[in-house]
Amino acid sequence: MQPPAPFDQFDMTGRTVVVTGGTRGIGLALTEAYVAAGANVVVASRKAEACTEVADRLGPQVLGVPTHMGDLDDVAALADRAAAHFGGIDVVVNNAANALAQSAGSFTPEAWTKSFDVNLRGPVFLVQAALPHLERSEHAAVLNVISAGAFMFSAGLSMYAAGKAAMMSFTRSLAAELAPQGVRVNALAPGTVNTDMVRNNPPEVQEWMARAAIMNRLADPTEMVGPALLLTSDAGSFITGQVLLADGGMVPH
Repeated sequence: MQPPAPFDQFDMTGRTVVVTGGTRGIGLALTEAYVAAGANVVVASRKAEACTEVADRLGPQVLGVPTHMGDLDDVAALADRAAAHFGGIDVVVNNAANALAQSAGSFTPEAWTKSFDVNLRGPVFLVQAALPHLERSEHAAVLNVISAGAFMFSAGLSMYAAGKAAMMSFTRSLAAELAPQGVRVNALAPGTVNTDMVRNNPPEVQEWMARAAIMNRLADPTEMVGPALLLTSDAGSFITGQVLLADGGMVPH
């Protein structure tokens, strides 16, 4: 039996990938990459027009499903529509995030709920909703996009960082629990990436964020494609329960 050619292991032809927050930034880069790798992609975003634009541009391999990750009915409907349209779900990429920032001493219950509903509760329940379909797949994988901030002092962003750290913990526990069902679960922790979320900060903050990495620059969203494909394709078939830091050397080990 001949081993597969190295690049064949990244082929996603015939698989269905759900990407939340898939209409811009890292999510859009991943959506485009999965389509190029042959996958069917279900793109989720709060904005219906953004879902439609991406689906129209990338063609019939893409289905746009307007979804608010803080709404569990939306989350369940996303999994149902993905499976009904493409016949199953092979990969879930939890990329959507809420970067709501409040300082310690100024937290409001409303902000706390909004942050953790999108960054933690929604992704966990999406995996749960997709699980019956993942269990039927021969290539099942979950990728939780967290943040290098989960490993660092994150003054002013503690709600966001805590949600991402909790998602890291869920990644490891779910990997152990779902391994018998053949479902791999990993996390990708980007550093500072040139996205709308980063560009919403003042220029001096963006500069500080870039300098925090030893590579002394922002990443382009496309630089998250390689790590994501590794963790969700057959190239990573023996990788589960891991966190891959793609942070330009921001987090020391």
